Amino acid sequence: MASKNGVVFEDFFPSMVEKLGAEGFMDELCNGFRLLVDGDKGVITFDSLKRNSATVLGLRDMSDDELMCMLREGDLDGDGSLNQMEFCVLMFRLSPDLMKGSRRWLEEVGMNEF
Repeated sequence: MASKNGVVFEDFFPSMVEKLGAEGFMDELCNGFRLLVDGDKGVITFDSLKRNSATVLGLRDMSDDELMCMLREGDLDGDGSLNQMEFCVLMFRLSPDLMKGSRRWLEEVGMNEF
């Protein structure tokens, strides 16, 4: 278990990778992106994150500032939103154990694509 800002959470991503394999896990991350995306814009915006984080993720107590921090943390191109790649990178970065094994899992996914 990890603690961030006094909130304790358990990182289930490594066990998901072990169960689903790297490719299956990446598919699940893409599914998660689709649950949070703004359907008209094709990216996760502040509004879509705010609207869906409470219903989809159960994060009802997150403030607007916390949601904006999440967007800024993952927004690699500076457009104020998260595309699918940025979302997946953010999910990896938020999981310390995934970061440790990410090279091996990414190589596994890459090997399956060729």
